[in-house]
Amino acid sequence: MQIERIGFMTPGDMGQGVAMQLRNKGFTVLTALDKRSERSRKMAAEAGLTDVGSIARLVAESDLVMSVMNPGAALEFAREAAEAIKGQSRKPAFIDCNATSPDTMREIEAAIKAAGARCLDGGLIGPPPRGKAKVNLYVSGAGADDMTQLANEQLRVHVLSERLGDASAIKMCYGAFNKGTQGLMLETLMAAQRLGVYEQLEKQLLGSRAEAYNGLLDALPQLPPKAYRWVPEMHEIARTFAGVGMTPRIFQGEADMFELVAATPLGRETPENRDKSRTGKDVIKQLADSPRK
Repeated sequence: MQIERIGFMTPGDMGQGVAMQLRNKGFTVLTALDKRSERSRKMAAEAGLTDVGSIARLVAESDLVMSVMNPGAALEFAREAAEAIKGQSRKPAFIDCNATSPDTMREIEAAIKAAGARCLDGGLIGPPPRGKAKVNLYVSGAGADDMTQLANEQLRVHVLSERLGDASAIKMCYGAFNKGTQGLMLETLMAAQRLGVYEQLEKQLLGSRAEAYNGLLDALPQLPPKAYRWVPEMHEIARTFAGVGMTPRIFQGEADMFELVAATPLGRETPENRDKSRTGKDVIKQLADSPRK
C-alpha cells in the first residue's frame, strides 16, 4: 500500500507531535475539526494540518486513517469512521494507535472490517516527538510492514507481527509498569502528606530509594493535566489483565486515583497552560490538600 494522504484524529498533545513528524516526512495530513474543541483547532493549525471538516470527508480523502486520542473515545471514533467508510467504494486502511486493550482492539477491528477496510493495531510509547524527543510506534496486524513508510528519526516504527493485538498488548504492559508505578507512588506520597509524615518518609526514601523517588518528582509536574486520559487507560489495562486471568482490581484502583487527580485544579489545566515553575513536591502538597471524597 502506497501512503500519501493521512487522515489524522486528533491533534492533542501526543497527536500534534506525531502529525508534525508525518508532515515533516512529506505526507499530506488531514484532520476533521467539526465539533472539536478550540484547543484541538489551535493545535491542528500549529501543526499545519488541513481541516476537511467531517469524518466522512476525512476517510474519503485519505489512504490511511490514523487514530491518536483519549483511549476512552477510540472505539466510538472507530465505529464512526467505519460508518463513513461503508458509504464509499475506496477504502482507506485504519490504524488505532491508542492505549486500548487487545480485546478493545479486536472490537475496533470488527467495526472496520465490517465496513470493508483493513485495520492495524498500533501503540505509541514515549513523549510527544517535538524538539529532540523521539517516540516509538509499535504496529501489528496483517500488512503491518506498510507502516514503516511513516518512520523518521523521531517517529520510530517497530513491526511486531501480523497478529492483531500485539501492539496493544505491549502498550498495556508498558503503561502498567510506567504510569501504574507513578500512580502508586503518587498515592503513597499524598497519603504521607495527609498523615503528616511526609518529611520523615522522604528522608527514608532518599536513603534507600532515591533514584525512584527523584525520578517521580521530575515526572510529577507534567502528570496532572494528563490524568483524565489515564483514567480510561487504567481501565483498559485492567481489562487486559483480566483477559489473561489476572486481577483487574489493581488498575481499577489506579483509575480511581487518576480520576481524583483529574478533578483537582491542577488536573483541569492543560499541558500548555500548566504552571511550569511548579515542582514535584508542590504537586504532591497541592493534590494532598485537595478536597477528600
